[in-house]
Amino acid sequence: VQLQAFGGGLVQAGGSLRLSCAGSGRTFSSSVVGWFRQAPGKERDFVAVRDLRSGSPGYADSVKGRFTISRDNAKNTVYLQMNYVKPEDTAVYFCAAVHMMKRTDLRQPSGYDSWGQGTQITVSS
Repeated sequence: VQLQAFGGGLVQAGGSLRLSCAGSGRTFSSSVVGWFRQAPGKERDFVAVRDLRSGSPGYADSVKGRFTISRDNAKNTVYLQMNYVKPEDTAVYFCAAVHMMKRTDLRQPSGYDSWGQGTQITVSS
């Protein structure tokens, strides 16, 4: 699976932004895709995932109620809609994928096999 994340940029606090993760490869349609972010000097943190097995989304507490993950299978794309962004949302955002049959911790970076290149989000106050 190959992933490409895009849609980052500069946004004011309280604004909105939508990230896209375009996937390709034979098994992408059977892959769970999650979003992570990494701020300078910090570890890569879980943001959101939509588990194909349960169909339910999962979010980090810090983004719950503000971010929404969705998927368009026809376009092989997973989106992260970011609303009411805050300066602390500033980070490089990555999408990652793992086959749905692999039992991994989807809230940990180690639970994924493929990664996109990351896209920078900067939220100004």
